[in-house]
Amino acid sequence: MRELFEQFDVWAAFWMTIKLSLWSALWALVLGTLLAIMRVGPVRILNVVGSAYVNVVRNTPLTLVVLFSLTVLGTRLGIQIADQNSPTFLTDEAVRWAIFGLSVYHAAFVCEALRSGVNTVPVGQAEAARSIGLGFGQSLRHIVLPQAFRGAVAPLASVAIALIKNTTVATIIGVAQTSYFMAEAIEFRPDLIWELFALIALFFLAITLPIGVGLTSLSRKVAVKR
Repeated sequence: MRELFEQFDVWAAFWMTIKLSLWSALWALVLGTLLAIMRVGPVRILNVVGSAYVNVVRNTPLTLVVLFSLTVLGTRLGIQIADQNSPTFLTDEAVRWAIFGLSVYHAAFVCEALRSGVNTVPVGQAEAARSIGLGFGQSLRHIVLPQAFRGAVAPLASVAIALIKNTTVATIIGVAQTSYFMAEAIEFRPDLIWELFALIALFFLAITLPIGVGLTSLSRKVAVKR
């Protein structure tokens, strides 16, 4: 296994996977929260838009979403999200479009996780909030969303784990993360294939296992007692 570290930049590949996961998770949470608000809000057109987004994106392969991000939005439409004068422009562009694609895709799952959390909040609490003069936004911010997040910790953990594993799709647009390193190592060092598989498996286990155990434990601690 030491030969893999000597011949390939393993740590850079692992670090790229971690960066993709962190940034994508952050933006997916932000966008997913907005979508959840649209879906449970009182404005009909926003309900329809939010529902359409979730249904379309969830039923579209992630590979197509990531490819569309770079080849259509980035290349065909000329939308640049990196500094063109930077010597690492092409790399930065691919990484940011990968984050965009991963975020857009997983936001649909974050939305549904939060919506399931919203459904655990008794209707009477929202009605009580309106009776004391709170508007929809105030009720959502102070009463509904705090409880929804507490009730959605376990589903959000599942989304986070899926997102981390799905970062391997970024290879298709040339982002040098873990699966890119794996493909390169298989090509040039097929004699180390078992060591390579073991290394990749241990890396993903080291990331996803603590998240799964930690957030599942957290979900029990913060669960709203009914």
